[in-house]
Amino acid sequence: MDEVLLRSLTPGVLAVMVARGADFAAAEDAVQDALVEAVRVWPADPPRDAKGWLVTVAWRRYLDAVRADAARRRREDRVDQEPAPAPSPAVDDTLQLYFLCAHPSLTPSSAVALTLRAVGGLTTRQIARAYLVPEATMAQRISRAKRTVSGVRLDRPGDVATVLRVLYLIFNEGYGGDVDLAAEAIRLTRQLAAGIDHPEVAGLLALMLLHHARRPARTRPDGSLVPLAEQDRGRWDTKAIAEGITILQAALSRDRLGEFQAQAAVAALHADAQRAQDTDWVQIVEWYDELVRLTDSPVVRLNRAVAVGEADGPRAGLAALAELDASLPRHSAVSAYLHERDGDVVTAARLYAEAAHKAPNLAERDHLTRQAARLNARIRD
Repeated sequence: MDEVLLRSLTPGVLAVMVARGADFAAAEDAVQDALVEAVRVWPADPPRDAKGWLVTVAWRRYLDAVRADAARRRREDRVDQEPAPAPSPAVDDTLQLYFLCAHPSLTPSSAVALTLRAVGGLTTRQIARAYLVPEATMAQRISRAKRTVSGVRLDRPGDVATVLRVLYLIFNEGYGGDVDLAAEAIRLTRQLAAGIDHPEVAGLLALMLLHHARRPARTRPDGSLVPLAEQDRGRWDTKAIAEGITILQAALSRDRLGEFQAQAAVAALHADAQRAQDTDWVQIVEWYDELVRLTDSPVVRLNRAVAVGEADGPRAGLAALAELDASLPRHSAVSAYLHERDGDVVTAARLYAEAAHKAPNLAERDHLTRQAARLNARIRD
């Protein structure tokens, strides 16, 4: 059984069901039943039209469920005539699913889970493993999300920015369980880019490709983090970098700059440097200035302080950092790095230890702990 084929067909089949007027939650259940039936039947009797087969079986399961629901008998006459199995235009319908799954009434975690289930075609078990939560917990989250969007009709253009934020959340989860969420996010963003002509969609795809290209060099065999400046750039995926830069250049040429295009431009400048010392930090500061203008995000300002420290010296970076709230995530780590660059190893060691205590994950905590230990060893010597 070709699981990749089934996953690729799932959103289109669900979109057809919703377009025909099926309630989202009931339609999604019917599609899942059809997928189970496909796993049972296709190995011995593969269909000529896989999507048409799934649409037909899913619609019949949906009709059966409606007929069995006494509270909805009045709808039976309306849905009893089975339409022809030919699907509606797949790209447009699938795009509607993206917007439905990123509906503003959903929490970010629910939107992510529903997108992976309805658009990505993942099972509840796969999503639960990826997010390291019990399957029952994820099932409840998805059920609540399905109930929330049931009956929602997208009769106006969807919010592309919300869809992109959901996809970026998926990408940043990286890898967990038996699903590579970073690769899945790239696949879904490619699908979105094929159906909608929007420079920020292209910008996000470019950003994902450029970040993902560095993945093989990000960790050592023991799982410890490798900072960007110390990464073996020979291990970077040059094909992904080239594709990302090409996509970014096409998006920027449209002169409709957005947040993801600007982030991708920063990533492209890092990717373009053969060695860490060749990085064009002046241009990176300029792109961060654009990002501050677009988002006014404290996190962007924090990253800008690092770039200023590289472009104009650590004291300039510390001056930029002093303007920010010290409670910001990673503030202590950035301050430690800039103090070390400025030669104040005592303060840097203390700040690295403080940052390790606040680290959001084990890998980052271990890295910062090692940095503090390294400087404390220098101080003792």
